Amino acid sequence: MTQQRYCVVGGGISGLVAAYRLRVLVGDDADITVFDPADRLGGILRTERLAGQPMDVGAEAFVVRRPEVPALLAELGLAGRQISTTGVRPTIYSQARIHPLPPDTVNGIPTSAASVTGLVDDATIAQMAAEPNRPLDWRAGADPAVGAVVTDRFGEQVVARSVDPMLSGVYAGSAATIGIRSAAPTLAAALDAGATSLTEAGRRALPGSTRGPVFGAIEGGYQVLLDELIARSRLRWVQARVDRIEPEGDGWSVRDDEGSHWGADAVIVAVPAPRLAPLLAEVAPSAAAAAARIPVASAAVLALAVPGGTPLPAQSGVLVATGERLRTKAITLSTRKWGARGNAELLRLSFGRFGDSIARNTSDADLQAWALTDLQTVFGIAVDPLDVLVHRWLDAMPQYGPGHRELTAGLHTGLPPTLAIAGNYLDGIGVPACVAVAARAAQCVVAATTRG
Repeated sequence: MTQQRYCVVGGGISGLVAAYRLRVLVGDDADITVFDPADRLGGILRTERLAGQPMDVGAEAFVVRRPEVPALLAELGLAGRQISTTGVRPTIYSQARIHPLPPDTVNGIPTSAASVTGLVDDATIAQMAAEPNRPLDWRAGADPAVGAVVTDRFGEQVVARSVDPMLSGVYAGSAATIGIRSAAPTLAAALDAGATSLTEAGRRALPGSTRGPVFGAIEGGYQVLLDELIARSRLRWVQARVDRIEPEGDGWSVRDDEGSHWGADAVIVAVPAPRLAPLLAEVAPSAAAAAARIPVASAAVLALAVPGGTPLPAQSGVLVATGERLRTKAITLSTRKWGARGNAELLRLSFGRFGDSIARNTSDADLQAWALTDLQTVFGIAVDPLDVLVHRWLDAMPQYGPGHRELTAGLHTGLPPTLAIAGNYLDGIGVPACVAVAARAAQCVVAATTRG
């Protein structure tokens, strides 16, 4: 039997999971090639060393209530490397002071007026308390911007001080740029099912139990997972950018930017949305047109190591409300969040939202100066960095705008059976969603290449 040839374009978590799943499905009888021009595989999962400690400077955590990552870790023999948060809580910086994060929210959308007491004014509290008695105009299947819905029902302060801080951290976007079905799918489903108010829908959407950690991470950083996926998939890494994918006989020809042509029986394209459109323009024009319509944001992460004993508060970090006089959108106190593993305290500050150019145009020196100023403003302390690292994620954060589900449905239109796509622009921006989408892509192309 002729050895099957699979090409995976993109070496981020989606591409690496796809390569691993291909190997599991086809065994030794396959040639698996991954194309990525970066200095290392992993994409937005990137572990660096800061003051001698491993630290993730891209995605740092996964939602443990979703099964994909814990199941993958267990399958790879890495279940013992999964860690949980210490239990300290995040906070919100609003009106120039720190507030507790409201309990029992759905991605920042409150489920009671009492939960945001102190964060919003009395008039907003009164509006929220009366909301269940107001008629609700909701069309099943609708997907308006989450900000429009929450502003109408709860008021602008709830959006700026509770919803926006959450969505800025997840999407580098805002309540104005994210659809409610993406920001809060369980809440939208409750509205579809007949909830008579946003308050009732939110309460229905809360998980059955809010006990236990929400987030998990990997001891040693995501690099531990990446290394295992690379080793298990036995892939060939071509450190080049793919410029063209075109039909060749019953399969495909993949051309890289060094002029080499690679034959493949099937291809999985796992690149960011802006790179997808030109690659599919000739072979799947409808999908390419849909990909070109996905807006993206850029973000920058500045990681700091400061001396142990620096008087940081006992909290996991700070989300910043809209309109505050800070440059950062979020501060993660990594050592407080995950536990101490060295003599230094580690912090992350995130910059950049949809529509701005901070991540692309601001120098490392300016980002560091902003970080130190913001830390002084928020915590009232001057920190003396032991180590500093900046990493930029350009055009890496897709915006799940209103109608995103219909848009992504169009991405699959016209795709040949032996060509599949994967990435964080499809079914969720988090690592669990990327793992699930990549597995489905691998299953699809293997089914198409092994029929008969």
